[in-house]
Amino acid sequence: MVSQPAKILNFLRKQKYNADYELSAKQGADTLAYIALLEEKLLPAVLHTFWVESDNYFTVTKPWFASQIPFPLSLILPGRMSKGALNRILLTRGQPPLYHLREVEAQIYRDAKECLNLLSNRLGTSQFFFGDTPSTLDAYVFGFLAPLYKVRFPKVQLQEHLKQLSNLCRFCDDILSSYFRLSLGGISPAGQDTVDANLQKLTQLVNKESNLIEKMDDNLRQSPQLPPRKLPTLKLTPAEEENNSFQRLSP
Repeated sequence: MVSQPAKILNFLRKQKYNADYELSAKQGADTLAYIALLEEKLLPAVLHTFWVESDNYFTVTKPWFASQIPFPLSLILPGRMSKGALNRILLTRGQPPLYHLREVEAQIYRDAKECLNLLSNRLGTSQFFFGDTPSTLDAYVFGFLAPLYKVRFPKVQLQEHLKQLSNLCRFCDDILSSYFRLSLGGISPAGQDTVDANLQKLTQLVNKESNLIEKMDDNLRQSPQLPPRKLPTLKLTPAEEENNSFQRLSP
């Protein structure tokens, strides 16, 4: 099992698959520069949209991930992942003079919108970033933009800005239609309503389980704590002690 973009690319290159084979040295340098731009400017806002924004997290992200994780880890791991995303944002972007979370949020969304604008200007009217053939940069950009473009969020601040950039939306649609004829779960677009209905039911179920566990914890904390009971000690009468000693000595 190979995960993470850089490891996947290295694995494919060892198998003699290289999407950047025909790129010039300058285009290769541009690829590295834009990938660094995505991870610095766009990634924090994507993490915030999926994992920190409470409406999006409880309605979409938590049920989505919990459905793929066995119980009871499904009630624990999404919360840890949410905290990890928030800590990453604060560690990388919560530097002076941005001390409060709201200030950090405003800054990361400004940076993300600026990054989307740069990508839109770089793509222009081309099908891909370096001509008519997809490259590593196209894969990276699609990986960031497609979930942001297609997932139905309650809070759509960054999504709305992305949908105003028509060439980036066309870019995602072209790749989806060319390389993803069905969704990852094998669901055609006609079955999207069924998927949404199931997602809504799953959301309600996960929230009910979470509320039930919270109530159980509250009941345990509020229940009176009785002192431990001492077991009564039994004392033998002198006659019983003498009889017991004879029994221990008998063969």
